[in-house]
Amino acid sequence: MENKKPIENIRDIQLLVDTFYAKVREDSLLGPIFEDVIKDNWDVHLAKMYSFWQTVLLKERTYRGAPFVPHAKLPIAKQHFDAWLKLFHATLAENFVGKAAEEAKWRSEQMALMFQNKLNYDRDRQSSALM
Repeated sequence: MENKKPIENIRDIQLLVDTFYAKVREDSLLGPIFEDVIKDNWDVHLAKMYSFWQTVLLKERTYRGAPFVPHAKLPIAKQHFDAWLKLFHATLAENFVGKAAEEAKWRSEQMALMFQNKLNYDRDRQSSALM
């Protein structure tokens, strides 16, 4: 019997975020990058992610910030975003159904694409400035 459910409240967001980041921490590609940046501050990072996804999926305005900025200087490329999406989509598929789960999938794809484009643009600008 499946225990999948709609994403309806903060407890569902916490399950999504906690389950996803447990996968990230074990991933051989993503884990070291996250550990290097977050170190022992996982509680702070997870709380930020609860707030971010609560704002995005539940329309409860609890997140204030610029999500791209912390990623701008990370050593990440397309393969990292692909791995991130694979884990995020797997977490959604294993635990959730419904409109908010589909929205989370779509939003994650859009965010990965936007972040990649911005990173590439910034890196191209920096390379051009050095010439």
